[in-house]
Amino acid sequence: MTGLAIAANGLRKSYGDKSVLDGIDLSVPEGTIFSLLGPNGAGKTTAVKILSTLISADTGEIRVAGHDLAADPQAVRAAIGVTGQFSAVDGLITGEENMLLMADLHHLSKSEGQRVTAELLQRFDLVEAAKKPAASYSGGMKRRLDIAMTLVGNPRIIFLDEPTTGLDPRSRHNMWQIIRELVTGGVTVFLTTQYLEEADQLADRIAVLNNGKIAAEGTAEELKRLIPGGHVRLRFTDPASYRSAASALPEATRDDEALALQIPSGGSQRELRTILDRLDIAGIEADELTVHTPDLDDVFFALTATSIPAQNQPKGSVR
Repeated sequence: MTGLAIAANGLRKSYGDKSVLDGIDLSVPEGTIFSLLGPNGAGKTTAVKILSTLISADTGEIRVAGHDLAADPQAVRAAIGVTGQFSAVDGLITGEENMLLMADLHHLSKSEGQRVTAELLQRFDLVEAAKKPAASYSGGMKRRLDIAMTLVGNPRIIFLDEPTTGLDPRSRHNMWQIIRELVTGGVTVFLTTQYLEEADQLADRIAVLNNGKIAAEGTAEELKRLIPGGHVRLRFTDPASYRSAASALPEATRDDEALALQIPSGGSQRELRTILDRLDIAGIEADELTVHTPDLDDVFFALTATSIPAQNQPKGSVR
């Protein structure tokens, strides 16, 4: 368990006859961003609720921030913060009052609560709006205030359950920067998201949840390598060069109308150099070269639609 912010083994949760989590294992190193992906209803929010002590698991061994969740849930609560996809901000009071209320809930003294509130409002660029009702805030401002409120208790681990849902692209990118800064400061982030680009941009490790099980886990690059379909596309303007290239690369798929060749490739530098060397030997130069590698969208659709053989998974990725 050393160095792990979250460790769960055999986590199960059912509602009636429906198994939501079917014996999943999770390991989240301290000071990292771990992202849990999955279709709607896959159990992502249920996992967050269990790990943050909001509901109980049916079975499983869980340690959060070094504490046994079943034996000492209060110690777990003292070490974590939770921000859901729906803001916990009270729109009827000001941003500052929301912060001070959270400080009271954490039993901070009046002076300490004011100090922490002032620091966090400054950190999240909310000073000018601090005296305004939170109902007047934009979606991005409310989400920043929500996270600032979560940080009042100085948590070591933060659960972010779809934190950028409904935000415009600029606000989403601003939130990404905030999340990166939290981790730089030593916080561990457990992130669920419906935006695959978000996981790709932020997460150190990603797990894909499907039908109650972890379909695969790894870095974004490891997951992308699970999916076939990567290729190099060469396009020519001269028909003679195109025909010569097709002869030099017989494994390529031809597009005679576009004068283009498509060669299966994992996108590595070595594979690309091999293709170019073969063209150089034949004295041919392509007019356009593009490399396509599968992205997390491809991974997500493949993993949540079909099963990938275990031997093709990254080591230790199948649960």
